[in-house]
Amino acid sequence: MTSASILAPSTPVTVRLLKAPRPDVEYPATVLHDDGDRVIVRAPWFGDVPRDMGFAVFEPGDVWTEHFWRTRWFSIKEVRTADGAVKGWYCDVTRPATVTAEAPAGPSIAIADLDLDLWLSGDHTRILRLDEDEFEASGLAAREPETAARALASLDELEATAKADGFKVLLAR
Repeated sequence: MTSASILAPSTPVTVRLLKAPRPDVEYPATVLHDDGDRVIVRAPWFGDVPRDMGFAVFEPGDVWTEHFWRTRWFSIKEVRTADGAVKGWYCDVTRPATVTAEAPAGPSIAIADLDLDLWLSGDHTRILRLDEDEFEASGLAAREPETAARALASLDELEATAKADGFKVLLAR
């Protein structure tokens, strides 16, 4: 890992959630920390209107502190209200993050979404495995069985970690 690929704190960065075949999601964030494996960024909720997910409502003013790893198959995003109350942690099962310090459009973090998610409520009372139907429908298990197995193992790891300590150890700096 070269120092050129490590992002300095306060660097503006574009986060790209690659969702093929659906449209990708792209939004601006600011780097808080990068140790060469994990990059932590902060970003406002990128939507203009509230989005009711059934388990939580994400809305303008929410602040997301997002943890991406270059070596892990997931990201963890702490969601807080504008006044700082923790709503919960939204976790995406993804391929490891690709961090580019000097892309043509500036620094970026790209993660390929593997259609599995986990939610841990802010009060730690609800852990929900999400989008398992989308994962199954994606056909990944037939196309890339090793990747599919790794994705499912990552979801299991996220669930076990949420139950054990609510991500406290994993997200500690």
